[in-house]
Amino acid sequence: MRYSEDHKAKTHQRIIDEAARLFRRDGIGATGLQPLMKTLGLTHGGFYAHFKSKDQLVETALAHTAEQLKASTDEIFANDAPLPTFIRRYLSSAHCANPGDGCPLPTMSSELGLRGQASEITDQVVRDRLQAIEESLDSEEAEAQSIMMISAMVGALVLARSVSDPQLSQHLLKTVRQQLLEQVESAS
Repeated sequence: MRYSEDHKAKTHQRIIDEAARLFRRDGIGATGLQPLMKTLGLTHGGFYAHFKSKDQLVETALAHTAEQLKASTDEIFANDAPLPTFIRRYLSSAHCANPGDGCPLPTMSSELGLRGQASEITDQVVRDRLQAIEESLDSEEAEAQSIMMISAMVGALVLARSVSDPQLSQHLLKTVRQQLLEQVESAS
């Protein structure tokens, strides 16, 4: 069977898209290559026509996710009251319930750190978020506040996703969201 000229490129992109979703949802270690390829209707052996290794796919998927999130984050921070909007969206029930479509920091970065495979892409995601938050704060301590805020948001999301009690999960999100919004108001 003959494939179109762009078939390999489209398949390559499908693998990246699905891997990015699964890595964020299930974690890197829990996402096997064989199930990933099967989800796409492809063979395990076909993976190696696109990537040298799972590690290469992880970096490619993380870069892809970073590009997507940068575009949406840039859009939020281009509007009025960007920081409150960002905090509300980040610490929302929807973001908590859909890790496969959200920020990679709560799942991928912690796993990469534990595996001793820190990523320069994660560095860039963190730096981009810190810069956007810092630029939205009118304070002499904006740098320190931005570090505290992103750390609190990522930490709250990790905790909210990890508890079995839905009320506790929502309480964690709501409390951190309210505290951060109060901090933003007092800094204005």
